[in-house]
Amino acid sequence: MKPGLNEILERIAAAIEERKEGNADVSYVARLLAKGEDAILKKIGEEATETVLAAKDGDRLHLVRETADLWFHCMIMLSHYGLGPQDVLAELQRREGISGIDEKAARKDKLRDAE
Repeated sequence: MKPGLNEILERIAAAIEERKEGNADVSYVARLLAKGEDAILKKIGEEATETVLAAKDGDRLHLVRETADLWFHCMIMLSHYGLGPQDVLAELQRREGISGIDEKAARKDKLRDAE
C-alpha cells in the first residue's frame, strides 16, 4: 500500500465515528446509521450491484467511483458493528501469502471441527 493510503482509511473511519451521533438532518452517515441495520445492509447491496454493473460497463472511472461508494458504505457498516478498516486490513494481512484455495479449505475444516 502506498504511504498515506492507510491514513486515508483511518481519517474516513474517524469522520464516520464523529458523525455517528450527529444530526441526521445534515449528516448522511448519521441518517443512514439512524435507520438501522437493515437500511445499512440494503445500501451495501445496492452499492455492490452498482459496482458490478460499472465493471460490466467497462468504464474504468465509473468502476472506481462505484467501488469508492461501496468501500465507504462498507466502512459505515463496519462502524455500526464496532469495527473499522484496521480489522479488515489485519485479516488481509493474515491471509497474505496463503493460497485462496488453502484459506477456504482451512475455514471449512474449522467449521467441521466446531460441529
